Amino acid sequence: MSREGVTPQSEDFSAWYNELVIKAQLVDRGPVRGTMVIRPYGYRVWELIQADLDGRIKDAGHENACFPMFIPESYLKREAQHVEGFSPELAVVTHAGGKELEEPLVVRPTSETVIGEYMAKWIDSHRDLPLLLNQWANVVRWEMRPRMFLRTTEFLWQEGHTAHADEEDAMRETLWALDAYEKVARDLAAMPVVPGEKTPGERFAGAVRTYTIEGMMRDGRALQAGTSHYLGTNFAKAFEIDYQDADGELVLAHTTSWGMSTRMIGGVIMTHGDDKGLVLPPRLAPYQVVIVPLGRKEQAETTAAKAHEVAAELKAAGVRVHVDDKRPQLSPGFKFNDWEMRGVPIRLELGMRDIDNGVVTLARRLPTEEGQGKEAIPFDEVAARVPGILEDFQAFLLRRAEEFRDSRTAPVDSWEAFTAQVAQGWALALHCGRTACEDEIKAETAATPRCIPAAGEPDSGVCVKCGEPSAYGKRVIFGKSY
Repeated sequence: MSREGVTPQSEDFSAWYNELVIKAQLVDRGPVRGTMVIRPYGYRVWELIQADLDGRIKDAGHENACFPMFIPESYLKREAQHVEGFSPELAVVTHAGGKELEEPLVVRPTSETVIGEYMAKWIDSHRDLPLLLNQWANVVRWEMRPRMFLRTTEFLWQEGHTAHADEEDAMRETLWALDAYEKVARDLAAMPVVPGEKTPGERFAGAVRTYTIEGMMRDGRALQAGTSHYLGTNFAKAFEIDYQDADGELVLAHTTSWGMSTRMIGGVIMTHGDDKGLVLPPRLAPYQVVIVPLGRKEQAETTAAKAHEVAAELKAAGVRVHVDDKRPQLSPGFKFNDWEMRGVPIRLELGMRDIDNGVVTLARRLPTEEGQGKEAIPFDEVAARVPGILEDFQAFLLRRAEEFRDSRTAPVDSWEAFTAQVAQGWALALHCGRTACEDEIKAETAATPRCIPAAGEPDSGVCVKCGEPSAYGKRVIFGKSY
């Protein structure tokens, strides 16, 4: 890793990412392999995601709760598919308090089992439904090939868990969560994700149906950015989550679960970043504007004072702003590069000549259709104009990401075209739906079915791999993934 920058994406995308998360001060490596320390700058990005999503969750009638991180091993074993699906990733506590435990405790990889236990206690009648719960928590999944934000042994997320009277109401909830995730990704992170259903071979362990939002990163790979699961009555049977209906009959509830995690931060990095570093969408930037006062000694005092005046006006206009006046030993050029590395959408430069001319010099993190390079803005126009420039930049990043995704996505009808397409992006292909066929595709190309896109056009024919009839009535998105 060079001191000045990061490895170019075209040279080694993985090295670019691993260097960038450290140099942009998002994370540091934790003391245990596969863990991470989220630094304040990175945690602020998570707080902005959390605040937006938590508002949507509460507005839809859900209530936040907090459940234990230690789960009796017997709980997981009560839903066979679930424990089988998570078994390789489990961290298990066998000793505590200086002695061996009577029953091993699992550090939660997800909380369907412990929450199911309490749903069974709290639900008696149809009047108790729907039960709409959510928790913000850390979970542990032992990762063999960790990567910061994307796959770490411990990570942060929210997990929604709900119980309903019937399939119709539970499916409504499942799709509500998927829609909420799509809006967070598009509106907040400027990530043009594709919502859709997972194939049977890609479903969450114990689910009847799994839905996902898939984003394309700048190396053409897919990132699963949020999932929502209709669990049917599988967990209700295992945990006896039943209720007395209006006729007095005892009926099993239908449950759902859904989650979005700190891997969203990884998605933002890889959707927008470039060879200079991070590119943060304004709505997720800890600092939307950084002001760099220029000059030395008395001049520095004058420009810093004016910078704080401008900052106060921007704060009053609702802009998150920071004045970089506490590092006098660093050159202006170093500061400019540093804030580019950290992805700040707008930099304002303020020197004595600017003050004499009654302007600040504005530089965007990327040139856009609305503005190329630097421009001078009069002091009395800054607070009025900057919010609009930030919104234009947000919209530009979404368009840019959409154009990139579309340029790397193509329908294919032959195996030769399929292998060529998934080497650089997403293939839209007809598929038989068999898990064995998916496994063969993955073994030969490393590509997996990302989703059956909700908005996919009707199509039929034969599987691109095995030639058997297609199963879904539309094309499936295949791609390599994180």
